[in-house]
Amino acid sequence: MSEQGSFEIRMQSGEGYRFQVDFNDPAIAPLLVDEPAPLGAGSGPNASRLLATAVGNCLSASLLFCLRKAHVAPDSVSTTVRGNMVRNEQGRLRIGGFEVAIEVSGEFDSQGRFDRCLGMFEDFCVVTASVRQGIPVQVTVHMNGTQVHQSTD
Repeated sequence: MSEQGSFEIRMQSGEGYRFQVDFNDPAIAPLLVDEPAPLGAGSGPNASRLLATAVGNCLSASLLFCLRKAHVAPDSVSTTVRGNMVRNEQGRLRIGGFEVAIEVSGEFDSQGRFDRCLGMFEDFCVVTASVRQGIPVQVTVHMNGTQVHQSTD
């Protein structure tokens, strides 16, 4: 949320389809990515899973930021992202959409401030807003087990 301008990562190929990702930041450990079998060895997440991770993390962090700023800090936020794979007209595999389910738990003094965050957190998620230009993203939020928000593309 605080990044402006540009950023750079580096990837170096290894055995098979493995790549070591350097995030060009000494505070961030390198990450091993790989394709699942039968193409790769599945020794790390592939690009589709990393994109799902980016969407889920961005939405979760955006909601958590808003709630904390509104002094409605939850006990926990747990997120599940389901990626739907489809084939295009040429038979090539594509991400057909993401379904993001966010579970927020805790006791909240102000339902109004919580609801205000539900109405705006998606707009502040850089990754999801960018991905939505080409991939549908459906988001639901549950508070203590009860659905309180849903958006679809």
